Amino acid sequence: MTDTKSSSGREGGRSLKTRVKTARKRSLSSTLWLERQLNDPYVAKAKREGFRSRAAYKLIEIDERYHFLKPGQRVVDLGAAPGGWSQVAVGKVGSEQGKGRVIGIDLLDTDPMPGAEFKVMDFLAEDAPQQLMEWLGGKADVVLSDMAANATGHKKTDQLRIIGLVELAADFACEVLAEGGAFLAKVIQGGTEHELLARLKREFAAVRHVKPQASRAGSAELYVLATGFRGPTKR
Repeated sequence: MTDTKSSSGREGGRSLKTRVKTARKRSLSSTLWLERQLNDPYVAKAKREGFRSRAAYKLIEIDERYHFLKPGQRVVDLGAAPGGWSQVAVGKVGSEQGKGRVIGIDLLDTDPMPGAEFKVMDFLAEDAPQQLMEWLGGKADVVLSDMAANATGHKKTDQLRIIGLVELAADFACEVLAEGGAFLAKVIQGGTEHELLARLKREFAAVRHVKPQASRAGSAELYVLATGFRGPTKR
């Protein structure tokens, strides 16, 4: 249940936050997450503008800065559900008008979306890269990954797990990307990403760290953008 004191959200010059009372069957962490969701301006903005998740604004901001999504591209979205990043990619490449392709891969079902194709598949499966390229009709121009490993609550362990997941996503990207392609993935700051960055610098012409404003305040979340894939024969 929620307790709000003003429908306008302001009283006496201060913003009033929606506070969530801890229910008998809800953990404190779940309560805090729900409170963050209810008070997150990007969550509200996503609902108003029809995006499937607040994460859409992270991709929008990163692309507005570096312009790596272009009309006609073939884009792969790893861990696509619920589809916020795929939704942005559809608009950027023009796949709803037949100008490009957007394929989202996830272990979960994702609701259909005009301009995108969602596949239930484990990208770690041995035949996943070949299967994807068959679906695309060739190699990809961009591989996106907003995936995060399930949190354990232990900071160091969580950092290692998410870096391990990004390394696997990078392996996949290097198998399916066309020369000159781009790879964007979520990482966690904390000193465990240096080996990954060194590897990406060998595989790509340019590697950047990006911290979009849409990332929650205080979050260790960071994105790595690698552009100009050198190709399998030039590594």
